[in-house]
Amino acid sequence: MRRVRYESRGGPLFVEEAPLPEPGPGELLVRAEAIGVTLPAVRKVTEAAEPGPLGGEIAGEVTAVGEGVTRFGTGDRVTGLCLGHGYADFAVLHEAMASPVPGDASAVDAVALVRSGLVALGALEAARPQPGEAALVTAAASGVGHLAVQLARTRGAGRVVGAVSDPAKAEFVRGLGADHVITYGDDSWGTPVDYALDAVGGELLAPALAALAPEGRLVAYSSGGGTIQAYDLLVGAKSVIGFQMARIARGRPELYEQWRAELWRLFAAGELRPVVHGRFALEDAAKAHGEIEGRSNLGKVVLIP
Repeated sequence: MRRVRYESRGGPLFVEEAPLPEPGPGELLVRAEAIGVTLPAVRKVTEAAEPGPLGGEIAGEVTAVGEGVTRFGTGDRVTGLCLGHGYADFAVLHEAMASPVPGDASAVDAVALVRSGLVALGALEAARPQPGEAALVTAAASGVGHLAVQLARTRGAGRVVGAVSDPAKAEFVRGLGADHVITYGDDSWGTPVDYALDAVGGELLAPALAALAPEGRLVAYSSGGGTIQAYDLLVGAKSVIGFQMARIARGRPELYEQWRAELWRLFAAGELRPVVHGRFALEDAAKAHGEIEGRSNLGKVVLIP
């Protein structure tokens, strides 16, 4: 089978032939039909001290199961987070990380919806939104952000503001349901909001915090880091909440499953529409990463083996 690998920080990415993996206890072997490209995977290549497997979201058909697997069998369509080599024709999923793909959904729908949607929905839940409140979503055109904009609307947001890196993305974000779109460099981010979902971090934390109304909540779920002055919180009685999807997956599997079911329900009802920006072959994985690095994507970037 083919898989994508790299040997040093920064790449390059290349395709190699590799043995077909065998599922261990509690694992599924999946023939990948779609693979989601994420910012953490891109940063792993550009920033990690040592090269490692490129994991991520995959969707496809189960071709073999390991000992002890009870929820799935060969021929089932599944999606989930692969912690090993995910950029490949075949990948291994742990049963606990897998979920079924409904018959009316494609593999591309699954990788565009589930993992990114879980992060978006989890961040939104962490913000404790109330009907009628105003919401701000940074990286609003990204794989996670474009779903967060829609989810905020389904949860009754009275006003949704999308923040983007480029004004050219404004029309796309408005089409998702945002009332207003601002760019990161704007002098003013408009009327204050009640909560913000921040996927960027770094230098954007300060303006995102400033955009909050008194007693506003900022949910930080970016791997980009950044610092906040305590005084900036005290002045407006504001709060910052950290959110990490992995903690939910490991510690609260019942909530993880509940959120997955909610995403598919909204998808089936037409209330949540995942958008795919581009579909790339495994051989073009570097180009796919370039779309993420260049902040040019409108929606999800997907590899098709």
